[in-house]
Amino acid sequence: MRRVLNIYRSTVGKKVLMAASGIVFTGFVLGHMYGNLKAFFGPETFDHYAEFLREMGSPLFMHGQLLWLFRIALLLAVLVHVVPGIQLWMLSRSARPVKYARKLDTLETTVAARTMIWGGVLIAAFVVLHVLHLTTGHLHPDFEPGRAYNNLVLGFQWPPIPIGYIVVMAAICLHLYHGVWSFLQTLGLNHPRFNKYRRPLAVFVAGVVFVGFISVPVGVLAGWLTLN
Repeated sequence: MRRVLNIYRSTVGKKVLMAASGIVFTGFVLGHMYGNLKAFFGPETFDHYAEFLREMGSPLFMHGQLLWLFRIALLLAVLVHVVPGIQLWMLSRSARPVKYARKLDTLETTVAARTMIWGGVLIAAFVVLHVLHLTTGHLHPDFEPGRAYNNLVLGFQWPPIPIGYIVVMAAICLHLYHGVWSFLQTLGLNHPRFNKYRRPLAVFVAGVVFVGFISVPVGVLAGWLTLN
């Protein structure tokens, strides 16, 4: 236990925990994006997908139980990701209390790197609002349980909501871009043989996620996704 605590207290240990939880989030985001795209195959397909999520593990698990276990696991991953991130940010600030007179144009000092902490705050706020909007329906005046497709389309009918969603997704994918690039470095792929692939891979993952997620609100605004 002492050895584990010593590893956690180190900056390297904190970065490894963030990298591991970042991989979990990246997998979740890609899976969630894939599920959202089922909306383009029609109401029946999307509603069946939503029902499958609630019935996973049946009959061993009751309605929605396994889904909630996944949510709890993701919440724990959030804590594993956020707490070390805040600690590293505070260590960085305390190590350099006076700002640099001139910012250096290094690969690490990018907009994505400098806004990681604020991007994390924005993502946390977005997740809460998104769940209240399309999962529980508390922020969705026309929400109907069991009609996931109609809830999705109705939820993006008012233009400010899909536009705000697209803007937030851009910020999330900026965070994801730097996260993918960083966790590959943290997990040991910082070698001249691999370095030329890390940044293009991070750009590709973030680009795919951005296009995949915004396609749904764009589809509603463009009339490609209509009410059942």
